[in-house]
This record gives sequence, structure tokens and C-alpha cells, in this order.
Amino acid sequence: MNAVRIVAAAMAVAAALATSACVRTDDGVSVAAPPGTSVEEEAVTAAPTRSEADPTTSATGTPGAPGILETSRAPVPAGTVTCTPDPRPPAGFVAAIDDATAPQIVLAVPEGWTSTEGTDAVAGTLAGPKGMTATITIAPTDLGADAAFRRYADEVMAKSSISSVSVLPGELCDYSGQKLMGAWSNSPQNAVSFYDRLAHVWTNTADYLVVVHVEAPAGVDELDAASDVLTGDFEVRIP
Repeated sequence: MNAVRIVAAAMAVAAALATSACVRTDDGVSVAAPPGTSVEEEAVTAAPTRSEADPTTSATGTPGAPGILETSRAPVPAGTVTCTPDPRPPAGFVAAIDDATAPQIVLAVPEGWTSTEGTDAVAGTLAGPKGMTATITIAPTDLGADAAFRRYADEVMAKSSISSVSVLPGELCDYSGQKLMGAWSNSPQNAVSFYDRLAHVWTNTADYLVVVHVEAPAGVDELDAASDVLTGDFEVRIP
């Protein structure tokens, strides 16, 4: 697997590789920071989205933004399973945080992987062969789906001086969702490839950004198959 990989797909937003600064996606189009511009400078000069300008307003769909749906505010009875993958995995990991209003998710786990409960916003971690790992986070957000996904992508791109990311729609039942795939590296020796599955979930009282992040050292061929399982559709439970 190359240190930096761009994945082309229908409706995907392919990010260009930046050698002097990270890249960000903006309104469905990849935007590279000008030469000599730091990540922080590029983020400041980018025009805010409607949801960023008014964090209390949930995104209702932005033309060209993959995976963005209108966030329903219809009351959901406690204990409701609002999304169930078909077919359901024979066994899965229940990811939850110490927050009575946060959603719980149940995701499939590849054979041979181990799981550990997390703390704070980290709902759990998993470990597989050849240095593969997965981290599930469930964090409250005051941003709409579009803005929350953009912020997460910016944070991913800021992890190293050389980064790439592709964004695809990843709606989950009636929830806004995206799939990210890419790589980052400060040198060929520490290159990392990753896959992410994002979902924006409302639980009657608050919005939450749910992220399943899977990564491995560049060149681990098994990552593709493992990420297909881990970032597939998962069950959502409302407390």
C-alpha cells in the first residue's frame, strides 16, 4: 500500500497531496493551502459553512457535500434501536461512553481482533494483527453534520505535514454519514493508512459525532478487508 493513496470513486471528493501544508475539503472540493501557508492560517482564511456560522442550526443538506441528510428532531423513545445493519453481524463490540444521553453503537469485529473498553469520549479500542488498530469515539457536538464532518477532516489532515484524504457518502439509515480514506506521513518510515466511518446522531437531547477510525502502517494489505468490516454499517441504540 503506498504511503499516500488517493481513492477515486463516484461522488468521492479526492484530496490532492500537499507537500508544504495539509489539505482540506471545502464544499465538496479539495482545497490545498497555498505554498508557505500553515495549517492554522489556511483554516482561519477558509470561509465558514452555514452550520459553522450558526452552530445551533443542524445542517439540512449542502449541495455537493457527500452523505449529508436533514437531521430529524422527532422524539425517539428510550431504548430504541434506530439503525440495524442487514445482515446483522454474528458478534459485535458494544461501544458506549459514560454519558446517559449518548448513543451506543454495535459494530462488527474481524476475526482475531481484541477489544478494550475506553474512557471519556473514546468508547473503545480494538487491536488486530500487523499493527492494525481501531478506535471508536462518541462525542457531543454543537455543530450540524456538515460542519462536524469538516472539522474532523481538518483535524485528520493536520496530523502530519504530508496528508491525503478522500471523502465518500456514508449515510447510515436516516443519519448523516461519511467515509474517509487516506494516509499521512512525516517520513516514509512512519507512513500510516487509515479508514474512517462518521455518523451524526441526535439522541433527543444532543447531537453526537460517532467515529470509527481504523489505521495500520502503510503496506499492510489486510487493512482493506479489516476496514470493510469495521467501518461497515453499525447498529445505533438510543438510551
